[in-house]
Amino acid sequence: MNIEELASRLLNQDKRALARAISLIEDGGVEARALMKRIYPNTGRAAVVGVTGAPGVGKSTLVDGLTAYYRQQGLRVGVLAVDPTSPFTGGAILGDRIRMQERGTDPDVFIRSLASRGQVGGLSRATGDSIRAMDAFGKDIILVETVGAGQGEVEVMRYAHTTLVVLMPGGGDEIQAIKAGILEIGDILVVNKADMEGADRLVRDLEMMLDLGPESPWRPPVMKTVASRGAGVAALAEKIEEHRQYLISSGGLDRKKLDQVSSQVEEIVASSLLAEVMSRARAAGTWQEVVDRLSEGTLDPYTAAEEVLSRHGLLSEEG
Repeated sequence: MNIEELASRLLNQDKRALARAISLIEDGGVEARALMKRIYPNTGRAAVVGVTGAPGVGKSTLVDGLTAYYRQQGLRVGVLAVDPTSPFTGGAILGDRIRMQERGTDPDVFIRSLASRGQVGGLSRATGDSIRAMDAFGKDIILVETVGAGQGEVEVMRYAHTTLVVLMPGGGDEIQAIKAGILEIGDILVVNKADMEGADRLVRDLEMMLDLGPESPWRPPVMKTVASRGAGVAALAEKIEEHRQYLISSGGLDRKKLDQVSSQVEEIVASSLLAEVMSRARAAGTWQEVVDRLSEGTLDPYTAAEEVLSRHGLLSEEG
C-alpha cells in the first residue's frame, strides 16, 4: 500500500497498519518520513509513561500490571518494549510480546518490541516516532519499557511525560541508582517485589536520598508494588495520574512536549547533514582518500573529519 493509504488506515485504527507503520519507522528512510509528516497533526494527545531500571527488577511484569489496570478503566494502551539487539540479526531478542501474550489478544492493547540497535540510552532511534504512531492511532496511554542496561537509561526522559524508576530490594539497587544518576530522572520511584526482605529498608534509603536532594515542587513519591500479584499497581497508576495533573497545572507538560519536538528536529537535521556529506564525500572520492591516509598514519581522525566537511561546503576553511 502507498503512504497515503497506510496513514489513512492507521488513523482509522487498523492494527495491521500500525504494525506496518512501526516497521517502516524502524527501517527509516523516505517512506518513514513521509508517513510521519502525514500523521503528525494527529499526535500529542496520549500520556507517555517511561519505565526504566536495572535488569531483573520486574519492569515487564509491572508494565503488564499497569496495562491490565488501564484496560479496566477503559483506556486504550500501547506498549513499546525496547529490547537488546541481536548482534546477528539486528532484531530484538527478549520478546516482551511473548511475556504479555494475554494482553496482546485484547483489541485495545498494542504491544511492540523494538530493537535498541546499540543505541546509547536503552532506547531505539525509532522510539520517538513509534510513540507518535501509537498516539496518532488513538492510544490513550503509551508505556515505554527500556532495556535496563545502566547509565544510559536517562534517555527515557526524552520521550516520557512521567518516568518510573523501578528498583528491587536485595540487589544493591540504591547504590546502582546513585551511580547511574537515574534517581534524578525518576518522577516516581517504584520498589517492586516489595514482599522480599529488605523492601522497607530500601524505601527508607530512597526517602533519605530524596531528603538530601534539592527541593522541588514535585517530590518523587516512593511506591511499593508486587507486580506479579498486582499489589500496589492501582495506587501507582493513581500517582502517575497525579503527576500528569501536576505537569498540566504547572505548565510542565507543554514544556516537555516542546523540548521533545525541539530535540527531534535537532536529530533530523544532524542525520540529514550526515547522510548528505557522506553521499558527497563518497561520490567525489574524498572519503576513500581520507580513509587511505588514515590507514597510512599520515592523517588523524579529527583532521580527516574537518577535511571532509570543508571540501563539501559544510565547514569553513578556518574551521
